[in-house]
Amino acid sequence: MPIINRTIIFFICIFIFSATLVSAEELKKIGKFKDWETLVLNKDNELTCFAQTKPVLQSPKANKREARLFVSFRPNDKITDEISTTSGYEFNSQNSILAKSGKKKYKFDITQDGFAWISSNKVEKKMIKAMKKGSRIMVTGYNKSGSQTIDHYSLLGFTKAYNAAKKSCT
Repeated sequence: MPIINRTIIFFICIFIFSATLVSAEELKKIGKFKDWETLVLNKDNELTCFAQTKPVLQSPKANKREARLFVSFRPNDKITDEISTTSGYEFNSQNSILAKSGKKKYKFDITQDGFAWISSNKVEKKMIKAMKKGSRIMVTGYNKSGSQTIDHYSLLGFTKAYNAAKKSCT
């Protein structure tokens, strides 16, 4: 199964698991670090560790969405520092999905089934470095009708959540 498809299945499982009770063997909460949390998913002997957060502010305000920002580690697939996001809808292909922290911008260049990824691990490492130093990051996306949304994520607790996720998968 391609890595993108497995990642999509993983994040769909996370949303389902977040809404329902799951056994401690499959999804384990490692810790809550201010606005971020670290979780470990052990499914079929494949370990996935990730830090995640929800937006502290969304625009437009009237449109409540299940948006998230993730940094994942999957040792079985030799994947580290994988940044992904969902804005709670299917992205359109005409507009870019951008993350901005301070003056730095990062483009999510892969989209599928309501999720977006950065294809370059080098760019992901730069973004993580900026996230460790910053206080907020904003993700701008566009839905199928072309309407823009902006999700503001706090970076308080990011470094600790990131380090806990990384440690849990090494």
